[in-house]
Amino acid sequence: MKHLPNILTILRILITPLFLFCLFSDFYGSKYYALFLFIFASFTDAFDGYYARKHNIVSDLGIFLDPLADKILVSSAFISFAILGYIDYWMFIIIILRDFAITALRLLMIRNGYTMITSNIAKYKTASQVFIIIFTLSVIPFSGSQWFSSIFIIAGLSIFDIVYFLTLVVTIFTAITGIAYFLENKTQLKKIITFR
Repeated sequence: MKHLPNILTILRILITPLFLFCLFSDFYGSKYYALFLFIFASFTDAFDGYYARKHNIVSDLGIFLDPLADKILVSSAFISFAILGYIDYWMFIIIILRDFAITALRLLMIRNGYTMITSNIAKYKTASQVFIIIFTLSVIPFSGSQWFSSIFIIAGLSIFDIVYFLTLVVTIFTAITGIAYFLENKTQLKKIITFR
């Protein structure tokens, strides 16, 4: 079972296109399948890391693949929401740019023999993103229902106005966590720049 975490990580990558297929399809129950697949994929993300640490089978492949699988899954969901018109493209762009910047920072520090300091608030970034994605996927099946929409009108806001606002909050929080990473590692960055 030592390969289970990596198997789950690869499974998460393979689930992503199936998730997208269901999200953009109109067959009966497709949106519910999309929701189920995303929740299942998110569960494998939580479980594979826990299992690897518990049994001390953390591998270099897993360290590389796990965050990559997360980015593929989460990014696919946000770009889909932008295409469907639930959020703005600039929100997706900020989320993606933040991930690319942190990945580049991590590689730069590893290449120069440093270990990147993990920002404490960054630990909640993924959780907030997963929450808003699941929330959005939960209301999409009811998007064509007038009675459902009327129930959730709060202060003149529709349910998808609420989705937009919550995604905006998550986008800002994501950007803040990116800035926090650079601030936490500014000492090491200065050393790298100085030596160059």
